[in-house]
Amino acid sequence: MNWYRAHARELPWRGISDPYRTWVSEVMLQQTRVAAVIEHYEDFLRRFPTIVALALAKEEKVLAAWSGLGYYRRARMLHKAAKFIVEERGGVLPRTSVELRTLPGIGEYTCAAIASIAFGESIAVVDGNVERVLLRLTGRPGVGTAAERQRRSACRRLRCVCTVRCTGCARRVGNMRLHRDRRRRAGWRRTC
Repeated sequence: MNWYRAHARELPWRGISDPYRTWVSEVMLQQTRVAAVIEHYEDFLRRFPTIVALALAKEEKVLAAWSGLGYYRRARMLHKAAKFIVEERGGVLPRTSVELRTLPGIGEYTCAAIASIAFGESIAVVDGNVERVLLRLTGRPGVGTAAERQRRSACRRLRCVCTVRCTGCARRVGNMRLHRDRRRRAGWRRTC
């Protein structure tokens, strides 16, 4: 923590007390360079300063504000979740990781990050990088990794019998990176 206090970059989403802004920043930062998010964060919040403003906006406007960040599904899910919060929760963002996890587009990492940062919930915020470091430090295989859980979940949804060598499920659920990586490895074959 001492290193962080001395060397942390000043970023527009740090040190804020608005859970909505924390949520927006966490979604924007998924698979996107910090520099790109810095360019779009304040503009997005000027256009949609509250959950209600975001929920009432047309999807086209939300996507236009998201332009340049890529992965437009995140913007659509953010918009869908804002609508849900306004319609079902009176415009109030859930305060716990368990409640946040019920929102469209919010996964394990994002709900933990928002609950921890915005509401002070004492919960581990573990992304794929942290998970890999912990697995290496403990010498455990990556069987419980997020990627493995995602593959197994896809197999269950698609009702197929998969082995470790499965690539078909990854392709069908749209995880092209996982499919590409597996395809590159020699000996991988489709089994479902």
